[in-house]
Amino acid sequence: MVDVGSDPATGKRKQLTRTFGTLREAKVEYARITNRRYEGTLIEPNKITVNEWLDQWLDRKAEDLEESTVYSYTMTLGRVRGKLGHIRLQELNEDHVEAWMRWALGEGRVRGGKAGAGLGVTSVEMSLARLKEALSRAVARRLVAVNVAQEVTIPRKAREAERSAKAVVQPWNVEEVHAFVRAVKEDRLYGPLLLSLMGLRPAEICGMRWADVDLGRAALAVANTRTLMGNKTVVEKDTKSLAAERQLPLPDLVREALTCFRHMQMAEKVAAGERYEDSGYVLVDELGKALNGRQLRERVYKVMDEHGLRRVRLYDARASCFTYLANNGVPDHLLARWAGHTNVKTTKRWYVKPDVEDLRPAADTWGGLASAFTPTPAESVRCGSVSG
Repeated sequence: MVDVGSDPATGKRKQLTRTFGTLREAKVEYARITNRRYEGTLIEPNKITVNEWLDQWLDRKAEDLEESTVYSYTMTLGRVRGKLGHIRLQELNEDHVEAWMRWALGEGRVRGGKAGAGLGVTSVEMSLARLKEALSRAVARRLVAVNVAQEVTIPRKAREAERSAKAVVQPWNVEEVHAFVRAVKEDRLYGPLLLSLMGLRPAEICGMRWADVDLGRAALAVANTRTLMGNKTVVEKDTKSLAAERQLPLPDLVREALTCFRHMQMAEKVAAGERYEDSGYVLVDELGKALNGRQLRERVYKVMDEHGLRRVRLYDARASCFTYLANNGVPDHLLARWAGHTNVKTTKRWYVKPDVEDLRPAADTWGGLASAFTPTPAESVRCGSVSG
């Protein structure tokens, strides 16, 4: 029996009891515990489970996170709780986490309470990241000695297998963007849809207010977002980051479309009378009610299907926009500013996605390298039929 300090809540002395087969073993353990106590590295036994600690950790994190981020953390850690939540925190080991990771990759997608296909690598990686973060905090609080999840990583073969099986959807090229513009030309939401082609995030379009739009000066301010949490709850908040809070000029085409849309809304307000909900948002239905991201997405997919356009995510219009701007010489610092990024590396890594046609000028430039070589008649390449 050895003293390990006092309970901070009650002030009572706390003791540990250990039983060994020999006096020598007991003395060795006594010395180890006493030494760690004086060094401040002693981990006192506790019965906290993984679920209980995750609850405590999330409660503390919620004080510094936005509501939508807390929801994301909760859903991400929910994938872990079913397999690991009942285990005592101090008994959790790397094998447990490794086994969960392989289960999640193999059959972790649950539908209707039944195990289904495996989760995607990104989903599993997000859950691992949150678990590692929570366990690191447990180490700092001296609830556990080490972060047993720290060295658990997604196997390279699993990443390669997913990459081989997953088709990469290229964002729309210039011709496809033109086809989409023609398709929505007569659509009621023509103006707001053009904002997506300007590279605005769907949440930024949904959160745009007429107070943020200066049609006379041909400019708008991105300062508010409306995000759909859990595909049903709308959360209104500031922009994603300080860099995302920005002012953008309105191209003539977009200004004209938004001007027409504004006049249309004024006429709809008169026609609806008291039924009209004067919300102040740009993206609203015929009765003035603000539309959310899911409704906007469904509207766009309907247009794509009706006009035979290749289906891409509305968010991918950002990539179409920034790829075009980059290909046409917009300087890096302006590209990042337009995208709402602090660093242009982020813009170029995730949103500048040239296709083979975008690379044609590079092929033409390469032609200058080879054209310096003038072959002799014997070296010339001749096309013709080959007999024999």
